[in-house]
Amino acid sequence: MTKTSNGIAWYDEGSGSTVLLVMGLAYPAAAWFRQVPVLARHHRVLTVDNRGAGETGLVDGAPYTVEQMTQDCLDVLDAAGVQKAHVVGISMGGLMAQELGLSHPERVQSLTLMSTHPGIAQAVMPTDVVEFLMARATMPAEERGEFSIPFNYHPSTSRELIAEDWQAREAGTAGPEGYAAQGGTALWSGWDGLPTMSVPTQVVHGAQDRLVVPANGEKIADRLPDAKLVLVEGANHIVTTDKADEVNALLLAWFQDNA
Repeated sequence: MTKTSNGIAWYDEGSGSTVLLVMGLAYPAAAWFRQVPVLARHHRVLTVDNRGAGETGLVDGAPYTVEQMTQDCLDVLDAAGVQKAHVVGISMGGLMAQELGLSHPERVQSLTLMSTHPGIAQAVMPTDVVEFLMARATMPAEERGEFSIPFNYHPSTSRELIAEDWQAREAGTAGPEGYAAQGGTALWSGWDGLPTMSVPTQVVHGAQDRLVVPANGEKIADRLPDAKLVLVEGANHIVTTDKADEVNALLLAWFQDNA
């Protein structure tokens, strides 16, 4: 683990062309544990503890904006001596990935946007999602994980895999303050800029995503000039666990196609 000059923790594994993985709301870089070892056989893989989570923890500037957290990603690339990377963002991390592609396309070899949306103002949020988020916000931490399972994991995903995820995230998941601080990202929208995106982009979404429903990925793909849309069957929001092997294969093929 290394930290940038402003305290952003990042991790470096493997060698070859660079991949930057950007995690979602409240989760630490450790949540990429099903992807990093596979991708690092072929690429240099950089992961980031977003401000508010992991070894970065709370830093100045809350509530954090997408623009701030995008700059954190650029600072990591600079610290790693990387000019261009394949950028993969999931959920909230997909907002930073979009912002990188829109504002700094010269730093992006390709984009993969997973389980994400074009900004809350344009997002499709069914009533049950809004009710779920409101209920979860007032729950004790020990109840929150169990309550969230139907909105995060496909019914076919074993409790063993879910427990592995929880164990990997245990030490680094943002607490209430970090979770709230990352909530500043809700103000962001990439909607107006998406039609001008010049970076090769694939949109990957769980076909059964209950939290950020697939219509959001479809809206992004429709808005982009030449995006590739992949709906992964048998996957809910955490597509990286529900269908880890399929996602890893999609990523490796995409990186090779856009080398």
